[in-house]
Amino acid sequence: MVRVFQEEGGGVDGRARCLALLELLTVLPEEFQTSRLPQYRKGQVRGALGREWGSVCPLLQQLLRRTDSPGAVKARVLRCLSSWVLLDVPLNESEGLVHDCFSALSDPELFDTAVEAIVNAISQPDSQRYVNTLLKLVPQVLALHDQLREAVQNGDMETCHGICRIAVTLGENHSRTLLEQVDHWQSFLALVNMIMFCTGIPGHYPVNETTSSLTLTFWYTLQDEIMSFESDKQAVYLQVYRPVYFQLVDVLLHKAQFPSDQEYASWSSDEKEQFRIYRVDISDTLMYVYEMLGAELLSNLYDKLGRLLTNTEQPTSWQHTEALLYGFQSIAETIDVNYSDVIPGLIGLIPRININNIQLADTVMFTIGALAEWLADHPVMLSSVLPLVLQALGNPDLSVSSVSTLKKICRECKYDLPPYATNIVAVSQEVLIKQIHKTSQCMWLMQALGFLLSALPVEDILRNLHSLITPYIQQLEKLADETPNPSNKLAIIHILGLLSNLFTTLDISKQDDESADGSAPPVKATPPPPGPNPVVVVLQQVFALIQKVLSKWLNDSQVVEAVCAIFEKSVKTLLHDFAPMVSQLSEMLGQMYSTIPQASALDLTRQMVHIFASETDHFPPIKALFELVTSVTLSIFQQGPRDHPDIVDSFMQLQAQALKRKPDLFLSESLDVKAVFHCGILSLKFPEAPTVKSTCQYFTELLPHCSDVPPLASVVQEDGKLLVQAVLEGIGGGASRSLMDQFAEVLFSLNKHCFSLLTVWLKEALQPPGFPSSRITTEQKDNFSQQILRERVNKRRVKDIVKEFTLLCRGLHGTEYAAEY
Repeated sequence: MVRVFQEEGGGVDGRARCLALLELLTVLPEEFQTSRLPQYRKGQVRGALGREWGSVCPLLQQLLRRTDSPGAVKARVLRCLSSWVLLDVPLNESEGLVHDCFSALSDPELFDTAVEAIVNAISQPDSQRYVNTLLKLVPQVLALHDQLREAVQNGDMETCHGICRIAVTLGENHSRTLLEQVDHWQSFLALVNMIMFCTGIPGHYPVNETTSSLTLTFWYTLQDEIMSFESDKQAVYLQVYRPVYFQLVDVLLHKAQFPSDQEYASWSSDEKEQFRIYRVDISDTLMYVYEMLGAELLSNLYDKLGRLLTNTEQPTSWQHTEALLYGFQSIAETIDVNYSDVIPGLIGLIPRININNIQLADTVMFTIGALAEWLADHPVMLSSVLPLVLQALGNPDLSVSSVSTLKKICRECKYDLPPYATNIVAVSQEVLIKQIHKTSQCMWLMQALGFLLSALPVEDILRNLHSLITPYIQQLEKLADETPNPSNKLAIIHILGLLSNLFTTLDISKQDDESADGSAPPVKATPPPPGPNPVVVVLQQVFALIQKVLSKWLNDSQVVEAVCAIFEKSVKTLLHDFAPMVSQLSEMLGQMYSTIPQASALDLTRQMVHIFASETDHFPPIKALFELVTSVTLSIFQQGPRDHPDIVDSFMQLQAQALKRKPDLFLSESLDVKAVFHCGILSLKFPEAPTVKSTCQYFTELLPHCSDVPPLASVVQEDGKLLVQAVLEGIGGGASRSLMDQFAEVLFSLNKHCFSLLTVWLKEALQPPGFPSSRITTEQKDNFSQQILRERVNKRRVKDIVKEFTLLCRGLHGTEYAAEY
């Protein structure tokens, strides 16, 4: 082969044969990578190919160095190298060839392929073993700095990108190895500085440059390696690299700056979105860098911001201020800054900012939101920032940032907000009436008001609720009288959503959050005053109106869902305080579900069973509701349940919850336990995974009650074999492999609570040939049966046995596909 290259490399025919042979050499390792050989065979083939590298490498080198080799041949040589290094060929054996790749970078036609070959060669996991070779590569990469600078000056982004990829690949893959070579610390520091140059490449991402984003993971990697050394070594590295990371912060904040308003206006929406994501990546990097630089980083940012805002001689661009605030926000969002001594100063500086731009205003809002926990510990500072937030609420362009910030403040600082409550409610009402915000922000705003009202005295809550809700109730009354149409449907769902979100967070019974971390003895908030909960008062007032709305919209699942959501959110928040509503809500739910069964009504019934089924006073209405919805659902099963997988799923979850909370419900003569059991067996065969999961949960909750609930015991004794057959059918291939753990839980529960019966059922169920799969032998079935019956304690083991058996049933045992799953 070598001779063919040497003898015929010159002529046209020779060149064609030369390219064909190079193509063959390139394809060999690629075919190996994609082949589906068994593991041991793969090792053998890899070894055989690896041994040929000694012949292939000099040949490639010779072709690359020959002055008369055409560009097409050299490009194919570089691709061939890229292909072979994926076999982990030793880096020291291809050192000369990689060196030649660096020379090829000066040829514009070979540049991209040479970059790919170098990157592939130095990113192979095995390459870090060859320290001397890596050390020789560093100066070669540094030698590209002039070419990089020139490319930046000429606006040649492709060349910038390629050289940056090489520098970053070397730094990212080998930072630990190169850090450990302390005699060569200066050359590695030079490489780090070269990568810093790439991070700070002039221009705005992604419009004028796309290279800087390649470097961000390098800074994570380098920091991780430095912080992983033992403390004495770490101290030495920190001395060298802390200043580098302070410089990095400056570079990143410069890169995060918005362009001029005029330039930004000319960007496409896609470019703006890419820039937003890029800033999020910068934010993540800054948060990470904080781990190395600590409180000094915040002081550094604060000093810079202070100088900017107090410097009267030089006018400051809003972009500069915004970027520094963005740095603060990035850190404060995820790091506990409560101990930082610069935050009071920062809060003091915020009102001094001349907010004359939407992007700056957004960042000011998000920064205040990020400091909400700090404000809860320093409530005296609320008066500095709250007016800014309330003012921003009226600006639709600041919708997301202002509403989310108000919500955070109301959640974290609610016990310090009563003096401001009247003002917050008034401003919120005004923006809601003017319809300044989109639906989701309106919902957040209602949640914010729920948190706020929770901390007020009950009479104040009721007064505020009255003024807040009355306009919506009047609107709902008007809508309830209208003939249903799409636009009034949206209005109804919107109003019901506002009420739901308000009731989600309005909770007067919570303990003071301060004691949650255990640092102080529990401090109970003032015990709730006697009398009904304010939410219950409101719900009772609007109950008839909600029934009226329902009567017109029972056919519409979205409206029914929105009605159920109000009560579900209220029940979840109020828990036992919801008690006065149990009877009338149970009656309404029963009527709703009897008329037009919907899954949301079953989910709300489940919530009611969860909280109230165990309470003697509320057992009768809950029992009546449970029996009614069970009876209605059984009739759906008789008509054909396949069209209603959501109802079947919710029904099974309800039955499981009832078994868990109040098994006495199944003692009732009005409840057809046997029919429900049969519905469960049908549901196990549904194609929808969530439905099957809920059904398995129902059976695992049911089986332990064989001993204490006679109706359940008799149905299991009579029809347990059907359950075993259905479970085996699913394991045999009838159900998704992702459900095997749930089927294993049912088998484990059967084994634990019905051992002697299961022994018989398994034997009988596995008797027919070809069941549960034609791929398994009688011996394999017997083995499975014995293994299951042996495991009455170790659930994990049962899951493993089931997974093994299902692979045999599906003909997947021992395949790569099975291993990857």
